[in-house]
Amino acid sequence: MSKRWLIFLCFFGSLLHAVAQQKPVDGVVFDKDSKERIAKVNIVNARTKESIYNNLQAEFHINVKIGDQLIFSKVNYANDTVTVKNTGSIAVYLKATSIMLKQVDIHDTLKTPLERYQATQRDYTKIYGSLGNRSILSTSPYGGAGISIDAIWNMISRSGRNAERLKGIIERDYHENIIDYRFNKTLVGNITGLTEPKLSEFMLRYRPGYYMVVTASDYDFIASIKANYRRYLRSPNRRYTLPVLPHIVPDDEKK
Repeated sequence: MSKRWLIFLCFFGSLLHAVAQQKPVDGVVFDKDSKERIAKVNIVNARTKESIYNNLQAEFHINVKIGDQLIFSKVNYANDTVTVKNTGSIAVYLKATSIMLKQVDIHDTLKTPLERYQATQRDYTKIYGSLGNRSILSTSPYGGAGISIDAIWNMISRSGRNAERLKGIIERDYHENIIDYRFNKTLVGNITGLTEPKLSEFMLRYRPGYYMVVTASDYDFIASIKANYRRYLRSPNRRYTLPVLPHIVPDDEKK
């Protein structure tokens, strides 16, 4: 075997070894402040010089090996460099460097669930002031403590029971507002590509619970929507009906 062939085989073997070490990795790019997905982000592997753009769903796939550095860049955003530590999915957050007038975040023009909840508390100051914030124990100007007659009366009277019931309704409404705030049509539509009326049908059928909404990371939350969308595609024509509402008898009609 000639020396030239030996050099070629060594080079080819090294190339195969390097390629074998590379594995594809996927991920999603988000805006750091709004948490919205960002499309058309340039991604460069600093080692291989491979350059790609993520798709309209802000997702990307690129070949890497452990230790590679991926450089993310986009106009009006600060560049970010991520070191690949494993072949799991990557969530990347880019910081905007300027205000982009063409983008409108409707959340900025609406009250957040917490702001609406606090406004409701102010509207019902009689309930939250006398029943919600008052302790059963009362203190005297001289440092003594005793039982608050007003607090006990509110607890055992009809108005007190109705106040507690109204507070429960307000709390549940607050939780539903939090779900609506994160599980919104803009986000779900961008992830699934669904439009009305199928978008509303999908969101009604696969509406998440309050605990998941407040505990799930962005990546897990999006993955859950994708998984539910795959289930939806298997039976898109299955009709969804709302559960029957319970019959509530007012206190005035109870005997």
